[in-house]
Parts: sequence; structure tokens; C-alpha cells
Amino acid sequence: MAESKYHRVLLKLSGESFCKAGQFGIDGAALQSIAERIAEICKLGPQIAIVVGAGNFLRGKSFSETSHIPRNTADYMGMLATIINACALQETLEKLGRETRVLSAIEVPAMCEGFIRRRAIRHLERGRVVILAGGTGNPFFTTDTCAALRASELDADMLIKATKVRGVYSDDPETNPNAQLFEQLSYDEVLTKKLRIMDHSAISLCRDNNIPIIVLNIFEKGNITKAVCGEQVGTLISRS
Repeated sequence: MAESKYHRVLLKLSGESFCKAGQFGIDGAALQSIAERIAEICKLGPQIAIVVGAGNFLRGKSFSETSHIPRNTADYMGMLATIINACALQETLEKLGRETRVLSAIEVPAMCEGFIRRRAIRHLERGRVVILAGGTGNPFFTTDTCAALRASELDADMLIKATKVRGVYSDDPETNPNAQLFEQLSYDEVLTKKLRIMDHSAISLCRDNNIPIIVLNIFEKGNITKAVCGEQVGTLISRS
């Protein structure tokens, strides 16, 4: 069996990973599929931390713009939604035999542990999948920025951003069939070209801590395994 190229990997899952395309909430089949792929890469040996989004329930910024809910409150509502996704993923992974822990940046003691860096690292070293919920615990920050922050705090060797597209394109591939797929980019190229695959604060944080980013399509089976094993897949964002 192939082995992981990396010791510790942080996987960023969008909320859309938990539901069928174009729908909302949690779909059992989609959740099972994601959990099975995570369980497969665990067998390759790396320590796995996961940051979950909540776009399958609500996005704080857009929700505040279309309602009378202030952005602060809307963002906290989104953080609570990430805990729903995290607990659903935890239960599904444990049914597959993978021991997990959910650590949240906001306190919900009846459902998960609070995020403490040393505690998270201890869980990782004991072979547990660590699911990180609650975003950064602060409004006005996305879960992409949270992923870069946690990857930096936990000394991750790689950040994998799992999306619904194959990687980073020169334009939106859904509206421009001639959009170019990049196999490799530098952090500065992403910032200079204003490529919106991740928040620029997240890109800058990974650059400052020299954490490579792989952007890939999670719905293509085998992609995460290839990334963990160091094979070319999606788009690699790094210093060179």
C-alpha cells in the first residue's frame, strides 16, 4: 500500500461536501462518502485534522446581507452550524472504526471539547482524527482563514482545500469554458492575479508559515489519496 508523504495534514471541507449538489442540510449518502475517503487516507499513516465549513446551512456574510440579522450574529450562527457538521462527521467516521474528537473554538460542552492547541496535538499523536469546528471563534473570519490558522498552529505539513472544482482556474469554469486550470502557483501569484479560490488572508497566512496548499475536487474518488501520497492532483500553491 502507498504511504503518506506528509506527517500531519489539515483537510478543509466545505459545507457543500455534506449535501447533494445545489441542496442544503446534510445528506446521509454524501456524508458517508466523505467519511469513507477520510478513513482511507487515515490508513496511509498521516495525522489528520479537519476544518469544516457550514455553507450547507448558512453563510454569515450573505445571510446578514439578505436579512435583518447583523453580521456579528450571522457569523456566530454559522459557527454553530459548523458544529452540527462536525458532530455528524464524527459519528459517521466512528461507525467506520476511526476514533475522533471534535474541538470547537466556541464552547458547546455538551457536544464537543474546547479547542486548545496542546490538546489537539495530543489527540493527533494518539491517532485520532481531530475535527475542528466553530471557525476561529470570531466573526468576520471565514473557515478558509480558520483552516490556515489551525494548520499553522498545529504545524501541518500540508493544507488540502477540498472543493467541487478540479483546482484553481484563471476564471470561473462554470461560466467560462475556456478557463485555464493551473497545476502549480506561488502564493504571490494567487494574490497578484486576485484568484478567489481562498481568502487572501488565508493565502498570506500559509505563505508566512510555508504551508503548501493543494486545491482539489473532493468528489473525484482517489483525489485526496493522491494528494496525501504526493502525486500531482488539482493545483499546488507553494513558494515556488
